[in-house]
Amino acid sequence: MSRIDESKDFIPVRIAVLTVSDTRTAADDKSGDTLVQRITDAGHILATRAILRDDRPQLAEQLRIWTQDPDIDVIISTGGTGLTGRDVTVEAHRDVYEKEIEAFGTVFTMVSMQKIGTSAVQSRATGGVANGTYLFALPGSPGACKDAWDEILVWQLDYRHRPCNFVEIMPRLDEHKRRK
Repeated sequence: MSRIDESKDFIPVRIAVLTVSDTRTAADDKSGDTLVQRITDAGHILATRAILRDDRPQLAEQLRIWTQDPDIDVIISTGGTGLTGRDVTVEAHRDVYEKEIEAFGTVFTMVSMQKIGTSAVQSRATGGVANGTYLFALPGSPGACKDAWDEILVWQLDYRHRPCNFVEIMPRLDEHKRRK
């Protein structure tokens, strides 16, 4: 089972939060607020935050820009992961991914099943890597953001987490680009 190795130092990572919505504003972005609070409470750094409309090319472009920013290690988006015609966040993420973290969606579904039962099948949460940056697309509800953070990301973004975590392999995510 997972555990925190207290003999290791915590390493904060720089996280960007992107809310995807045609209607939310900074004043009523509860899901974004939920993520920001959890990120900072865990000791990580909020690198930047934005709200964009459900527009696949615009979302993919913002993700690409952020994956090329050396001051951003992780991007977490919230919203646009459902099944309706306007839900294009997953497609935008996949336009950017070099590698998909397929088990992220599976584990998120397992966590969601405990909370909302079979309604979990309607989520298309996803994770991936591009340009040495982790990207995660979460549903737009504060509850889903809490579940993803509290049950998955808080652990995988903690260098002390054992038996393994995302932070310890971060320096090697783009090693294929350095090889000759």
